Amino acid sequence: MKYILDSCIALKWVLPEGDSDVALRLRDAFRSAAYELLAPEIFPVEIAHALTRAERQGRIPISSSGRRLADALTNCPLLFPSSPLLARAVELSSQARIGVYDCLYVALAEREGCALVTADDRLVRTFPGGSVIPLSAL
Repeated sequence: MKYILDSCIALKWVLPEGDSDVALRLRDAFRSAAYELLAPEIFPVEIAHALTRAERQGRIPISSSGRRLADALTNCPLLFPSSPLLARAVELSSQARIGVYDCLYVALAEREGCALVTADDRLVRTFPGGSVIPLSAL
């Protein structure tokens, strides 16, 4: 089975959050080759951004984001260039009125013919019909 992995899921591998247990099971299934995970090349940057924000908010100790980033990227999905996805992502963003970053993941899911797995409920509601599925559905 092949999925597009939203960066918010990989964050649950290194930050204790709701559904971290489900995210860790997905990671373990990926490790054992039960799933193929893909993402746009912005994936590591989004994780780094979220981790440094968590430091600034006091959710994790200062200077721990580098180690957590390395831990998350140990199980990095196969990354695809964002440039070929950008025109479709902009179109989706304009239509759905959500960010281009999120739409890069949706555009990759469309192109690869598989679902995007996310913990972002708004993204799931914006794209009904199974192209974007919640982590809890796995």
